[in-house]
Amino acid sequence: MTTPTPIVDAQSSALLPDEATLTRLANEFFAALPARAVDPAETPALPSTTSIANSSASGAPSIAPAASPHTPAPDAARTAVDFPSRTTGVPPTSVGDAATWFAHAANFAAALPRVGPPSGPAVSGRAAPSPFYFLDPVSHDTRAVDADLRPATPAARPDFYFVDAATAPFDASAHPAFDVHAVRRDFPILSERVDGKPLIWFDNAATTQKPQAVIDRLAYFYAHENSNVHRGAHALAARATDAYEAAAKKVARFLGASGREEIVFVRGATEGINFVAQAFGRQFVRDGDEIVISWLEHHANIVPWQQLAETVGAKVRVIPVDSRGDLDLAAYQKLLSPRTRIVAVSHVSNALGTITPVREIVEMAHRAGARVLIDGAQAVSHLRVAVKELDADFYVFSGHKVFGPTGIGAVYGKREVLESMPPWQGGGNMISDVTFEKTTYQGAPARFEAGTGNIADAVGLGAALDYVEHIGIENIDRYEHDLLAYATHKMLAVPGLTLIGTSAHKASVLSFVLDGHAPEDVGQALSREGIAVRAGHHCAQPIVRRFGHEATVRPSLAFYNTCDEVDAMVDVLQRLARPRVSIAAPR
Repeated sequence: MTTPTPIVDAQSSALLPDEATLTRLANEFFAALPARAVDPAETPALPSTTSIANSSASGAPSIAPAASPHTPAPDAARTAVDFPSRTTGVPPTSVGDAATWFAHAANFAAALPRVGPPSGPAVSGRAAPSPFYFLDPVSHDTRAVDADLRPATPAARPDFYFVDAATAPFDASAHPAFDVHAVRRDFPILSERVDGKPLIWFDNAATTQKPQAVIDRLAYFYAHENSNVHRGAHALAARATDAYEAAAKKVARFLGASGREEIVFVRGATEGINFVAQAFGRQFVRDGDEIVISWLEHHANIVPWQQLAETVGAKVRVIPVDSRGDLDLAAYQKLLSPRTRIVAVSHVSNALGTITPVREIVEMAHRAGARVLIDGAQAVSHLRVAVKELDADFYVFSGHKVFGPTGIGAVYGKREVLESMPPWQGGGNMISDVTFEKTTYQGAPARFEAGTGNIADAVGLGAALDYVEHIGIENIDRYEHDLLAYATHKMLAVPGLTLIGTSAHKASVLSFVLDGHAPEDVGQALSREGIAVRAGHHCAQPIVRRFGHEATVRPSLAFYNTCDEVDAMVDVLQRLARPRVSIAAPR
């Protein structure tokens, strides 16, 4: 991976403002960093984190991502982020810190000119870049693919909706204000080296890396707030309870739930599905009833339902998929019956990347009188989730898939459904009163959070969601959408490489096999170059076997990955794909 070098020549230097002006603006900019208290009287209005629009006179770019085919329109401006700053480890006291920073940053940028390169034609169809690499509205890592890299014939590759043969498959100008280099600086582990090579983390479907804001928030909790919650009459108990409950409210906001009362903290999506299978399933699923899942499911959304079915005498029925990895909705309709009690499907397949039509799935299930659980573990870091719009009865996800800590996750449940369910674990914190004769329980969600929960990591999850909302899920979706198009285009040019799962609607998963090479061997070859991918069945054996394999190689992308990293992976795959030439020994 290379870092662009600033280009400064006589032409650009002559257009710079005088030194005194630069010095004054720079001093204002750095003085407004969040570590400094700001007089509210001097504080301008904070721009939206999804649309930072400056006046036309400033010339500064605005964040206005192009609409993705699976992204709804951005919602209203979001509130300020309250994760700790790097300099102090303490959350900012007001939105004024960030607002002043934005204002001075815009003034400083506006004072610098935007001129074309000293010589040579501009790239066709794109604005000439600034000679200052840090002000270029087009990221240098997210460049458009040159014409000579396009496939010779459009018919030679699958018609992914995100790869259009008529245009360059990766157009960075769609989100000019997204700076992948700035994002990468927020993730300290991305500076690691593996066997002397820079780490390239393409195992995001297994777990995502953590921004410094999350790491700092965890450290701050243990240094200043550590206590149990909902009990204790001392200051630290109050601090810990406030932080824990604030995190639950952030989860509710992130998912578009009605409020904290619809959020249950669990260890992750796996525990969340087991919780629903036990608490809801044992209450409402009976002998002869049916549970519908799909071929796309992770083992965590298969095994708990099999266990429930074996216990109560129910039957598990499976929605088939077609040769591209899409669910067969016509077959699904035929599976639904008055005996269907619950439908449990993934929002995004962890093995193929298929984005399932969850809204239609929910509607069809509800018409049959069934409840619906959506496994959102692979969706929340890529797509906007709005559970009320989906009308899902349950939605589960894991914190470590969305840049948060491991060992924490959440279940959304409709309030009336949660209130109808009995506790699934007993112990402290979930009781209202206990005698030796009888125990009465708290209402939902407290009745489902027995014992001391993972308090610090719940707070860390809240910080992770703050971070994602600060970047903007629409910005993330657009960038990953284009990066997926770029990676798909490059990988399809590797001889003998076959993508497994070619749905027209995919998130950032690229499972593949390479002729003549076992997936484990490909994974090891990539690892020797510092590139981390998953090789195996991905805890989704049924769907991998559906495509005739026992294992695949699975690079999975996040918004901190780059085109250069994709190129590094493809270079290794190209070397592996080259025919082995045997040279006869001289006689």
